[in-house]
Amino acid sequence: MGRMCSCDELILWKVTETRKQKSQVQFAWTGNLTPHQQKAADELAQSISQNRNRLTHAVCGAGKTEILFAAIYDSLKAGKRVCVATPRTDVVLELYPRFQQVFQKITIHALYGGAENNTEFAQLVLATTHQLYRFEHAFDVMIVDEADAFPYTYDEALQRAVLKAKKTDAPIAFVTATPSNKLLLQQKTENWGYSFIARRFHGHPLPVPRFQTLWNYEKLLKKNKIPQKLKSWLEHRLQKNEPFLIFFPTIELMEQATPLFQKIESTIESVHSEDPDRKEKVLQLRNEQRKGLLTTTILERGITIKNVQVAVVGAENPVFTSSALIQISGRVGRNVKYPTGDIVFFHHGITMEMDRARNNILEMNRHE
Repeated sequence: MGRMCSCDELILWKVTETRKQKSQVQFAWTGNLTPHQQKAADELAQSISQNRNRLTHAVCGAGKTEILFAAIYDSLKAGKRVCVATPRTDVVLELYPRFQQVFQKITIHALYGGAENNTEFAQLVLATTHQLYRFEHAFDVMIVDEADAFPYTYDEALQRAVLKAKKTDAPIAFVTATPSNKLLLQQKTENWGYSFIARRFHGHPLPVPRFQTLWNYEKLLKKNKIPQKLKSWLEHRLQKNEPFLIFFPTIELMEQATPLFQKIESTIESVHSEDPDRKEKVLQLRNEQRKGLLTTTILERGITIKNVQVAVVGAENPVFTSSALIQISGRVGRNVKYPTGDIVFFHHGITMEMDRARNNILEMNRHE
């Protein structure tokens, strides 16, 4: 959208298309919700029908997307226009095919940087929060998925874009595994509805991260050497034929490491926010065409790979907040056939954020 000046002209387009009729919305999901999911789904649908804001706080792997289905379907049946917004392109790409499969016979748009432009009216829109600058008073229902994610949680302009894109009396449903203190306080002071799910949909506990020292890892990688503990972890994954994600604190460090890992396994690739092939690489990992990916925090959420094993290199780095580490840990054990897995924080000294992340996961596991 670029830079705007006071002399620039802004053109507002008011949509006058007739709303979709009830008979045109087809709900094609045949799954079953757990009692915890069902309760949260019912509460969300009730809040939206009452135009009341709601915060749904559910652990990674609780099945948050499935919880949204009933409320969205009810809204679409009523002829309402729904937006599901999220800060990350990867989450839009993950949700889009699932929503196309579930909500049939309606037009669904996926809006993100680089997406194809489509002028057809869409009753359901999946969009990054940046794309909401396009809209003004356009949606009857606004759902913000991963409401704590960067950059939305730090950017007031994006938060204002959410408010501008929805109609004045339209409810907002916030959905996240790691709500910020600001969001929790807002929920209490403004008397929103609140749902909490501490269990994953398959009933197994969250995988608890283990801490492993990795002294001088930056120096070793700069000398074109993979630290021995990290190399052993990688070789163990390859031996067991388990897909893996290895998170790095910076693009620079990751790019230094990539050719070293490729000498061990040629299918290993790296991804980051500016990588134009990120979508294809993640798909290849999911389709077992790659053994693993090196990544920045860009893949901390919105990605589900069955049986994936995860390592964080440099977990003490400030970029790895407790929220990011909880989300990264949440990539492991999401599949009902593979409810467990390894999540290791390789570090050069344990931080409060690392402790906070592990303690939060342990606390969630104590809830019934």
